[in-house]
Amino acid sequence: MSLPKMVRVKQLFPRISFDDAREAVQSELVSIGIESIIKSGDTIAVGAGSRGVANIAVSVKAIVDFLKDLGAKPFIFPAMGSHGGATPEGQTEVLYHYGISEQTMDVPVKSTMDTKIMGETADGLPVFLDQYAADADHVVPVNRVKSHTDFNGSIESGIMKMLAIGVGKQRGANMYHRAFFSYGFEHVIRTSAALLIDSGKVPFGLALVENAYGETALAKAILAKDILSTEQKLLAQSKEISAKLPFDTLDLLIVDWMGKNISGTGMDTNVIGRYMQNFEPEPDKPSYLRILVCDLTEESAGNATGIGLADFTTKRLVDKFDKKATYMNCITSLGPQKSRIPFHFDSDREAITVALDTIGLRPPEDARIVRIESTLKLSQIHISESLLESAQLMSSLEILSEPEPLGFDSNGNLPPL
Repeated sequence: MSLPKMVRVKQLFPRISFDDAREAVQSELVSIGIESIIKSGDTIAVGAGSRGVANIAVSVKAIVDFLKDLGAKPFIFPAMGSHGGATPEGQTEVLYHYGISEQTMDVPVKSTMDTKIMGETADGLPVFLDQYAADADHVVPVNRVKSHTDFNGSIESGIMKMLAIGVGKQRGANMYHRAFFSYGFEHVIRTSAALLIDSGKVPFGLALVENAYGETALAKAILAKDILSTEQKLLAQSKEISAKLPFDTLDLLIVDWMGKNISGTGMDTNVIGRYMQNFEPEPDKPSYLRILVCDLTEESAGNATGIGLADFTTKRLVDKFDKKATYMNCITSLGPQKSRIPFHFDSDREAITVALDTIGLRPPEDARIVRIESTLKLSQIHISESLLESAQLMSSLEILSEPEPLGFDSNGNLPPL
């Protein structure tokens, strides 16, 4: 089969960022008057999640150091639902991968799957909280605000979601995901998080927003009473500066890497245009006929949730598939369809060849193809020659090369992008 030539292209996104994350976070804490809320001797549970958030370790360290300077006694707990294989050790290991440990933070990291019921929503849903966090005087969530991979709403992924699902561990995550079927994502998140906020347990939270390059664009400390309204504004900002692909329709999207540190669904569904969610409609665009994902990140620790969003994959990715971690994640989120193992092949070359054999009447050499490193890194991409004319008309794209043949190593795999 004759494969299309590819062209290296640079996407030009708005680049809002700052140099010193620690200073930015601590300035935010000063700006909302934390010292008037936290008393000396208060125990404070700082929640950190399972996502690969830029500057997460720096931000968490900035918070715990600030709290210690006030005489408080902070500790860190994993606020990640059922992730990390739904074990205390596994969740501690996830934090360690992101640079968060007792050694790096100089505070205890307390991990348990035990929870306490803090009350019930108006719908009769129990609201769970990590037992260590429940025993503390205060709970401080730290999370990135961004589009969710399962639904669209005025709040999606952020502090509110962490207060509903993350801090509730496996019991909470399991309950809320089941409730989504009856009440919808946003309603369950809003009502569950609101109960914790209204209880007075949460004095403030820290929201992080990333730009299209995966860098921290802004950090915002938010008092409890303002979390909902501020998060709505931050979500709109996040969507405005988030990375997207420049083409709405493709014959084949090649994704080099998927993983939990990239997206909760391995690949960002808003980038690839596939939700595969039981009660949410598929987006009209983008619309990509075939998707090939080639490998799983080491940081995922075998959790291949989202592999089923692709049509094709490789044996090397499937060999990294940890059934326990993946199944636990998908059963809890009630999304087993997202981790069905697709057709998988010994090499990238074989997978690409088969994929292009399933695109209809268009000759493979004329296929509309985009190759990306991951859905988190979209600044430099490869596009097939058939897309070049359209790309030359886009002011947001810079052409970096002449058309070049797809290169493969001795094993038939693509070299790094």
